[in-house]
Amino acid sequence: MPAQIIQSNTTPFEKLDIDPVTLDIIENALRNARIEMDATLVRTAMSPGIREQGDAFPLIAAPSGEMIVGQFGSYIGPFLEGFDGTVEEGDMIFLSDPYSVGGAISHSNDWLVLLPVFKDGRLVAYTSMFGHQSDIGGMVPGSMPIGATSIFQEGVRIPPVKIWKNGEYNEDLMKLVMHQTRKPDWCQADLNALIASCRVASNRVIEMCERFGDDVYYSATKELLARNHRAMKALISQAIPTEKASFEDYICDDGKGYGPYKIKCTMWREGDKVILDFDGTDPQSAASINFFLNENMFKMFFGIYMIMVFDPQILFNDGFYDLIEVRIPEGSLLKPKFPAALSGRTHALGRIFDILGGLLGQGTPEFLNAAGFSSSPHLFYSGWDNREGKERDWFQLFQIGFGGIPGRPLGDGPDGHSLWPGFTNVPNEFLERYFPLRIERYATEPDSGGAGLHRGGNGIHMTYRFLADGEIAIHDDRWFVPPWGVNGGHPGMRAKKVLERADGSTEIVGNKIEDVSVKEGELLHFITWGGGGWGDPLERDPELVGLEIRQGLVTPEGAANYGVVADGEGVIDTAATEALRTKMRGERGELSLFDYGPGIETLRANCESETGLPAPIQPEWHDQGVAEAAE
Repeated sequence: MPAQIIQSNTTPFEKLDIDPVTLDIIENALRNARIEMDATLVRTAMSPGIREQGDAFPLIAAPSGEMIVGQFGSYIGPFLEGFDGTVEEGDMIFLSDPYSVGGAISHSNDWLVLLPVFKDGRLVAYTSMFGHQSDIGGMVPGSMPIGATSIFQEGVRIPPVKIWKNGEYNEDLMKLVMHQTRKPDWCQADLNALIASCRVASNRVIEMCERFGDDVYYSATKELLARNHRAMKALISQAIPTEKASFEDYICDDGKGYGPYKIKCTMWREGDKVILDFDGTDPQSAASINFFLNENMFKMFFGIYMIMVFDPQILFNDGFYDLIEVRIPEGSLLKPKFPAALSGRTHALGRIFDILGGLLGQGTPEFLNAAGFSSSPHLFYSGWDNREGKERDWFQLFQIGFGGIPGRPLGDGPDGHSLWPGFTNVPNEFLERYFPLRIERYATEPDSGGAGLHRGGNGIHMTYRFLADGEIAIHDDRWFVPPWGVNGGHPGMRAKKVLERADGSTEIVGNKIEDVSVKEGELLHFITWGGGGWGDPLERDPELVGLEIRQGLVTPEGAANYGVVADGEGVIDTAATEALRTKMRGERGELSLFDYGPGIETLRANCESETGLPAPIQPEWHDQGVAEAAE
């Protein structure tokens, strides 16, 4: 049964007309409250993933549950439908189990806090924040086991419970939860930071209600939702055709030797409503790459993409959800059945944005982005510190790496940037201070961005020297299926990971590995994928290519992809460049809208010679949704 909201004041809000100035003030006050939530979080959390990289996401919602400001869309509706309890003043809800909230959070590492905001006995808002915890127990340090076949192997699962009830803190619950993690100091601090962020936003909402009046605040939030609805309705009618368009892309492998896994989406418009149907997506994996995609979350992804491409001045919120219908097949990679493992869902999460770009850009190639929002590379390194003064201290690193952002209609893709615009890198000085390692290289990987009129962003080449024996794990993708280019642009370079062993040998390792032992002094070259290119590379200014040679972003050999002849100093041979471009134009034929590179079977046939790794085996699915080798 759904949750019961207990209010001592049941007087309904009065819907008022809001003048533009008041609406603008409240809108920006809410926007600033969200920023203050982030600032509170990073100043009070302890783990590098949250404090340094910002892997947490705020939300301020209306009393009816719709997101007014935030990023992932509101999960309050699914929570209220599945929470068999009361929501009262003085309560705060705590949870981490994706299956208990319909995928509103997508793996158990994300701890979520939800605070109902009451004023004068009446529910006026919700504030919420969730963030990725660096360890929640389970099979491996970092709690994202590639080898997991069940969510029970991935660490502690927290159903919706009251961490605060009627104003009293549930200390015993916290002792129980923290007992499951290898890093209770980090987790306790990070949870306190989530709580503090929600309370800051609650205070700001109360201040707005006191300044303007409850009914004015309520009416302003309703108008913000309605304004977004009107804008999205117009955008959908303009940009989404009634004819069906489909797009598909692949997760390279599952870390167990099987792959690739297809994600397919078909889009069309019926009246004012857009339909997004994932029929044709592969069944769920036996491994942990499943992504329990909440329909409201995907509606928000779709809305963000539409708004940022077509009208970036709109403050996105949940007001347009009734204009979108999302269909996800039960038992698929994007809606796995309990208790499927979910910890490695990052790759599918990133691939969703590439698919959205491919879908929305087919009818408007001038707005089309290439591929590059492809994954969120992770490195885990753990063991016992042997540095002076830290002997036998347990260390555990979880770091998010960055790849190349795709080439875009208005310019090159940024080099080495996060999928999420708010994420930042962990400073090398921080890593070297708190972990037994040294960063010996941190640079973009030349030529990794796909060639184009607008170059795809280069990936990152980061070299770690380990200063203590330990174990590493790597989560990455785009090593088998490259990020595609568009409008004549070339695909980006694929990811690669290389270990230099203490005995002088070199070992290419997979992009989804765990329990790999490393010795003091050994090196890991962590190279991420580049973004796909946009537009005809033969139209790129040769002098710009020469400049990028001098900057180390393109090599003289890579300049040939642009039809440019240059020396190591970036000096252009104009006559040779004109001759080469004329020759290339005559030989290449008509430019394609999408350049995926070779087909899957060609990639499979050439995999070992091109990547140094065996090709993934095509999976077959049986009644239990288990992927096995094809006969």
